[in-house]
Amino acid sequence: MEPYLSVVIPFRDEARSLRVLYSELVRVLEAFEFESEMIFVDDESRDEGGEIVRDLVVEDARVRLLSLTPHAGQSAALEAGFRVARGEIVATLDADLQNDPADLPRLIAALDRADCVCGVRVDRQDVLGKRLASRIANSVRRFVLSDGIHDIGCSLRVMRASSLAGIRLFRGGHRFLPSLLAMQGARIVELPVRHRPRRFGDSKYRIRGRLGVVWIDLLAVLWMKRRTDRHEVKELNRRA
Repeated sequence: MEPYLSVVIPFRDEARSLRVLYSELVRVLEAFEFESEMIFVDDESRDEGGEIVRDLVVEDARVRLLSLTPHAGQSAALEAGFRVARGEIVATLDADLQNDPADLPRLIAALDRADCVCGVRVDRQDVLGKRLASRIANSVRRFVLSDGIHDIGCSLRVMRASSLAGIRLFRGGHRFLPSLLAMQGARIVELPVRHRPRRFGDSKYRIRGRLGVVWIDLLAVLWMKRRTDRHEVKELNRRA
């Protein structure tokens, strides 16, 4: 039976968290009445993460593993997962355990009034500098794009696969995915989700060296928004 839900999980050097995440996710998925699949995308990990997921593939037919070579970044990893996903609904979450899979049922239920449901992290468990940088970045983006999205950096979201079909993620485009979907006419809803402390390893988020790139990307998305036309096309009946 084809899965109704595809969960896409990009990872790089997250070996210690992968089995924990898998166990948490399985508990959530097994409560659903529909079939699901888990698509892990290895962005050229330098640890044994790929081997761990290979073992999961053997143990569980719902698990799939994609491998990117060379290291290509989160946008490429997400798009790779989107292109092979078989479900009508696609969910994404980080592999570092800061997203809680237990929030997925609420997000999926909200799709009855949306095409994309985005998590908004409450009580964030990040260092102060990261929280401040995120708050500023979100405020600037909302001002520039007028997209009304409060926490575009939250990776926990669910989307209709039909809405993703026309999306192509440029490098760094994962940071603007809800905005890009909205530009294509997708209905966006936000819901609060849990945010947990990072249990293993170090965050790959670096403020220095990223601001310039993000600013250029923001201007590029603004240009795309202003150049995107949405209109309805009807074929009129021809005379006999």
